[in-house]
Amino acid sequence: MNRGAWKFDELKAPRPSSDMIKALYEDHIERVKNAESEDDVLEVLFENNLLVRRVQEMNEIISIRHAMDVYDERYSDDEKWSEEFCPFFDKLELDFKEVVYESPYREAIESQIGHMYFVKTEIKRKTVSDDIIPLRLRERELIDEYDTILFDSKRTVDGKERSFMDLQELLSNEDRNIRREAFKAFSEILSENEEKLETVWDELVKLRTQIANRLGYDSYVSVGYLERERLDYGREEVAKFREQVVNEIVPLCTKLYEAQAKRLGIDAVMAYDEKIVFQDGNAKPVGDPEYMMSQLIDMLHEMSPETDEFITYMLDHELIDYKPRPEKAFREFCTLLPYNKAPFMFEHFNGSAEDVQSFSEGLGHAFATYRASRRQPIEEYYFPSSEITEINAMSMIQFVNKYADRLFGEDAWKYEFGNLQYFMTFIPFGVAVDEFQHICYDNPNLTPKERTNEWHKLEQKYMPWRKYDEDDEFMHRGGYWYHKFHIFYVPLYYIEYALATVNAMEMYRKYIERPGIAWKEYLELIDVGGSKEYNEILKQANLTPVYEDGAVKNAIGYVKSFLESHIE
Repeated sequence: MNRGAWKFDELKAPRPSSDMIKALYEDHIERVKNAESEDDVLEVLFENNLLVRRVQEMNEIISIRHAMDVYDERYSDDEKWSEEFCPFFDKLELDFKEVVYESPYREAIESQIGHMYFVKTEIKRKTVSDDIIPLRLRERELIDEYDTILFDSKRTVDGKERSFMDLQELLSNEDRNIRREAFKAFSEILSENEEKLETVWDELVKLRTQIANRLGYDSYVSVGYLERERLDYGREEVAKFREQVVNEIVPLCTKLYEAQAKRLGIDAVMAYDEKIVFQDGNAKPVGDPEYMMSQLIDMLHEMSPETDEFITYMLDHELIDYKPRPEKAFREFCTLLPYNKAPFMFEHFNGSAEDVQSFSEGLGHAFATYRASRRQPIEEYYFPSSEITEINAMSMIQFVNKYADRLFGEDAWKYEFGNLQYFMTFIPFGVAVDEFQHICYDNPNLTPKERTNEWHKLEQKYMPWRKYDEDDEFMHRGGYWYHKFHIFYVPLYYIEYALATVNAMEMYRKYIERPGIAWKEYLELIDVGGSKEYNEILKQANLTPVYEDGAVKNAIGYVKSFLESHIE
């Protein structure tokens, strides 16, 4: 295959021999141990990094193809094999990094590739062990069980059979009766599967607590912070951020929903009304999904020379899957094929404004990894910590507001207002999900019903506007959280969204006031990849750690002013 002219569907993902991979690692390890100079170590390190990129790309191709057709048994079998292979491979990779970490040439190596390689190795040493491999395999099985429970659940709404994802999309329908019916079906699916979901979550919490204990920690929170690479902030800083959200953002959100109720002509915004911002409907794209994609592509050609290069590459290699199909997995994601340094975007266009938002988010992830993978020396630096990753994505969502007129015509202002209200009102939910996970992992012996009650209390604290129909007993006692797959899939991963959303608002203010400078700072933010720590990257991009005193109030200033000026 011509390395410069390949298409995604031409890429192969053959399963490598475990014995062969093990032999390669044994060779790499011996060569590092016997190295006579830093150049010898670096030669092996880069050779090993190429192997890592190949193996990880194989796993990503398998994962993408499984998501493209969840019913194809070939891809399901590949996915299962990959899940079993990854812990074995991760342990080999840690063994190799251990010898590099202990090398007498470490200081010289660090001067060549930076300190984060060794920081990341230190994290792996603390979070990877042979003792936890069986637990990790069981963890994956439980996540698959959760996925299956919701993926297989369907309800008839408005005369059509709807998947669980379809029901969530119907919450943006302009017909309030359809929204109410969809939310009722959404709640019923969760309620009827409550016992199964409770069992999965209960075992996950206790399993992850076992993992933490075997690694030498009292709570999985400590493991989660390490896995998320939270190196320069911790529980105390997160708590300070949550407090600022309660003081600065919750009152604004309450005001926004009160104004929304007046616009909609209803007594109160119910849970199934929250996405409908205007009485005559939210912003509507001026064309079908094909037209929408063509406009987004044109936008990227025009936005900057950097985005023009990027979208040309993505189209040439067919790295965007956006058309809905019954066999597609119901999630949306962006990933990277590290050997080819090729992002892949997996979307579900249905002709709504949410398509623009979702695509813009994926675009931020894809553009960032496209840039970083071409500027950083090793695969470990292609991705920054998840907080920075989400700033990359959330900022791009706001940049796209500039082009809303070509996507929404006269509804462009409605899109920008609705977009900014959505992100402002998301932040309290984001910190609630984070605090909920802290509670669950710090108190692993809570009963399932006690955990659900904790979510109920967090809703009252962070989302006092949230209202459910009187007869929805399940939601009233706190069942809403069960649909949030991040809680099951990636422990402790959610505060990043809230932190990043606030920083993205800070970036958007700069983009409005000084677009050229803001774009330059954005490129600096994404080009650094994972070669520096969180606060270092923020400083390089002239952004503020939002857990600092007063940081939230300052960062949201422009967006708050915009929302308040258009609230009526």
